[in-house]
Amino acid sequence: MFGKVSIKIKLVEGDSAGTVTAFYMSSEGPYHNEFDFEFLGNTTGEPYLVQTNVYVNGVGNREQRLNLWFDPTKDFHSYSLLWNRRQVVFLVDATPVRVHSNLEHKGIPYPKDQSMGVYSSIWNADDWATQGGRVKTDWSHAPFIASYTGFEIDACECPEVVAAVDNIKRCSAAGGEKGYWWDEPTMSELSLHQSHQLQWVRANHMVYDYCKDTSRFPVAPVECLHHHH
Repeated sequence: MFGKVSIKIKLVEGDSAGTVTAFYMSSEGPYHNEFDFEFLGNTTGEPYLVQTNVYVNGVGNREQRLNLWFDPTKDFHSYSLLWNRRQVVFLVDATPVRVHSNLEHKGIPYPKDQSMGVYSSIWNADDWATQGGRVKTDWSHAPFIASYTGFEIDACECPEVVAAVDNIKRCSAAGGEKGYWWDEPTMSELSLHQSHQLQWVRANHMVYDYCKDTSRFPVAPVECLHHHH
């Protein structure tokens, strides 16, 4: 509960259409919270898309998609999630690509009282993953292999033998005498440099933002009105 997780992934080379490689955090239960990186495969020569999503209390539908400024199939690159009481930050090679801020003061729920596991998977999602499902998985190109290295987790551990309320208390506390680094005031929002990086990503690499999809949301979702981009 709170902290930072990172993994280095080298994505499926060549024709990866129809496949999704996922790296995500999720809690359990019907009203779960979830932070997703989903890497949407593509036909050879077409860019991989990165889809991020945030579920709060079991509700998702907060997709953003971006293309990357490098070929993610050629080398290992780092994908990270920073989660504290103020914000959830998605990072690619230490560059922030998305921020989900705590807007509880606006009456918007924020994930802060469910411990989360860290997961990864690769699966066939050719009903939607590539060009809206028009391009299917070509099984003659199997196996589809994503490679992982350098998994790091620096977080407040929540043992299952400890009551949830006690885990919440311990992980939300100031962290005892030395405090948790992710609760430092400087971690409560992006630095100026990081804000500029995020603006660059959004201006140059974002290809879809649920906040701007008026066909899905004739009235913009309430958090879209308050996020500083």
